[in-house]
Amino acid sequence: MSQVDISEFKRFDIRVGLVEHAERVVGTDRLIKLLVNFGSFKKRAITGLGHIYEPEHFINKKFVFLVNLKPKTVRGEVSECMILAAAESEDIIAPIIPERDVKEGSQVL
Repeated sequence: MSQVDISEFKRFDIRVGLVEHAERVVGTDRLIKLLVNFGSFKKRAITGLGHIYEPEHFINKKFVFLVNLKPKTVRGEVSECMILAAAESEDIIAPIIPERDVKEGSQVL
Protein backbone atom coordinates (compact mmCIF):
# COMPACT_ATOMS: atom_id res chain seq x y z
CA MET A 1 0.00 0.00 0.00
CA SER A 2 1.42 3.37 -0.98
CA GLN A 3 1.41 6.26 1.47
CA VAL A 4 0.19 9.79 0.83
CA ASP A 5 1.03 13.05 2.49
CA ILE A 6 -1.74 14.78 4.48
CA SER A 7 -1.62 17.66 1.99
CA GLU A 8 -2.79 15.25 -0.73
CA PHE A 9 -5.71 14.08 1.40
CA LYS A 10 -6.75 17.67 2.11
CA ARG A 11 -7.37 18.19 -1.61
CA PHE A 12 -10.48 16.00 -1.30
CA ASP A 13 -13.64 17.81 -0.21
CA ILE A 14 -15.63 15.13 1.60
CA ARG A 15 -19.00 16.16 3.05
CA VAL A 16 -22.24 14.82 4.45
CA GLY A 17 -25.18 15.17 2.09
CA LEU A 18 -28.90 14.53 2.40
CA VAL A 19 -30.40 12.64 -0.54
CA GLU A 20 -33.58 14.47 -1.51
CA HIS A 21 -34.48 12.46 -4.60
CA ALA A 22 -33.41 9.14 -6.14
CA GLU A 23 -34.46 7.36 -9.30
CA ARG A 24 -33.12 4.74 -11.66
CA VAL A 25 -31.34 5.94 -14.75
CA VAL A 26 -33.66 4.97 -17.62
CA GLY A 27 -32.61 1.79 -19.38
CA THR A 28 -30.27 0.56 -16.64
CA ASP A 29 -30.58 -1.84 -13.72
CA ARG A 30 -27.50 -0.67 -11.79
CA LEU A 31 -27.46 3.11 -12.09
CA ILE A 32 -29.32 5.38 -9.68
CA LYS A 33 -29.44 9.16 -10.00
CA LEU A 34 -29.35 11.05 -6.69
CA LEU A 35 -30.10 14.70 -5.94
CA VAL A 36 -28.04 15.58 -2.86
CA ASN A 37 -28.41 18.60 -0.58
CA PHE A 38 -25.18 19.85 1.02
CA GLY A 39 -26.79 22.80 2.81
CA SER A 40 -25.51 25.73 0.76
CA PHE A 41 -25.52 23.82 -2.56
CA LYS A 42 -26.97 20.76 -4.27
CA LYS A 43 -25.31 18.27 -6.60
CA ARG A 44 -26.26 15.23 -8.62
CA ALA A 45 -24.58 11.85 -8.22
CA ILE A 46 -24.84 8.73 -10.34
CA THR A 47 -24.18 5.58 -8.35
CA GLY A 48 -23.82 2.02 -9.59
CA LEU A 49 -25.52 0.48 -6.55
CA GLY A 50 -28.86 -0.29 -8.20
CA HIS A 51 -28.16 -4.03 -8.18
CA ILE A 52 -28.08 -3.91 -4.36
CA TYR A 53 -30.40 -1.06 -3.34
CA GLU A 54 -33.67 0.34 -4.61
CA PRO A 55 -33.70 4.13 -5.17
CA GLU A 56 -36.04 4.57 -2.17
CA HIS A 57 -33.27 3.27 0.13
CA PHE A 58 -31.39 6.57 -0.28
CA ILE A 59 -34.21 9.12 0.01
CA ASN A 60 -34.17 11.34 3.13
CA LYS A 61 -30.97 9.73 4.42
CA LYS A 62 -27.52 11.23 4.94
CA PHE A 63 -24.42 9.73 3.37
CA VAL A 64 -20.80 10.74 2.86
CA PHE A 65 -19.82 12.14 -0.56
CA LEU A 66 -16.73 13.36 -2.36
CA VAL A 67 -17.97 16.69 -3.71
CA ASN A 68 -15.05 18.19 -5.63
CA LEU A 69 -14.85 15.68 -8.47
CA LYS A 70 -14.84 16.89 -12.04
CA PRO A 71 -18.33 16.33 -13.52
CA LYS A 72 -18.69 13.19 -15.61
CA THR A 73 -21.50 12.16 -17.96
CA VAL A 74 -22.76 8.62 -17.42
CA ARG A 75 -25.50 7.32 -19.75
CA GLY A 76 -26.48 10.88 -20.59
CA GLU A 77 -26.68 11.98 -16.94
CA VAL A 78 -24.15 14.33 -15.32
CA SER A 79 -22.58 13.13 -12.07
CA GLU A 80 -21.09 15.95 -9.98
CA CYS A 81 -20.12 14.08 -6.82
CA MET A 82 -19.59 10.52 -5.59
CA ILE A 83 -21.13 8.60 -2.71
CA LEU A 84 -18.46 6.85 -0.63
CA ALA A 85 -18.94 3.22 0.36
CA ALA A 86 -17.13 0.27 1.89
CA ALA A 87 -16.90 -2.67 -0.50
CA GLU A 88 -16.27 -6.23 0.56
CA SER A 89 -17.19 -7.60 -2.87
CA GLU A 90 -19.22 -6.62 -5.94
CA ASP A 91 -22.42 -7.54 -4.11
CA ILE A 92 -21.54 -6.51 -0.55
CA ILE A 93 -21.26 -2.71 -0.58
CA ALA A 94 -22.23 -0.41 2.29
CA PRO A 95 -22.57 3.35 1.70
CA ILE A 96 -20.90 5.32 4.48
CA ILE A 97 -23.23 7.13 6.86
CA PRO A 98 -22.37 9.49 9.73
CA GLU A 99 -22.62 7.89 13.17
CA ARG A 100 -24.45 10.96 14.55
CA ASP A 101 -26.88 13.34 12.91
CA VAL A 102 -24.89 16.28 11.56
CA LYS A 103 -25.94 19.16 9.31
CA GLU A 104 -25.89 18.77 5.55
CA GLY A 105 -22.58 20.04 4.24
CA SER A 106 -20.58 19.06 7.33
CA GLN A 107 -17.01 18.28 6.34
CA VAL A 108 -15.42 14.91 6.86
CA LEU A 109 -11.95 15.43 8.28
